[in-house]
Amino acid sequence: MGKITLEQLREMRNSKQNELDKRNVKDKDCRIVVGMGTCGIASGAKQTLDAFIRVLDEKGLTNVSVTQTGCMGLCYVEPTVLVCVPDMPDIIYGNVDAKVAEEIVEKHILKKELITDHVFDRPSVDIVGGSK
Repeated sequence: MGKITLEQLREMRNSKQNELDKRNVKDKDCRIVVGMGTCGIASGAKQTLDAFIRVLDEKGLTNVSVTQTGCMGLCYVEPTVLVCVPDMPDIIYGNVDAKVAEEIVEKHILKKELITDHVFDRPSVDIVGGSK
């Protein structure tokens, strides 16, 4: 591997900082929580998480946090994703790949429409941290 320039190091730092900023829930009104239990990871949850980060960057959305959690108990529809948007019910989507991640951002977050083909549950109180 060749030497890395100072500019390349700065680009790498900025890229990683951008990813870390998306995980910060402070001052964000929308949340995406990707289930990263063993079954989720085996089903492609890491690629799903990466797709959300990419799509949010492409759309320039800064009001959405992307975090991860353990198993949501819906192993048969992994990868699973909890989406919380103001004035909408909190929803757990299942079978979320990169294409569905794009659809969630476009429809659920931006247009406030549910993607009924992928709705599998409403989260229990212990996942979202309060009652809705």
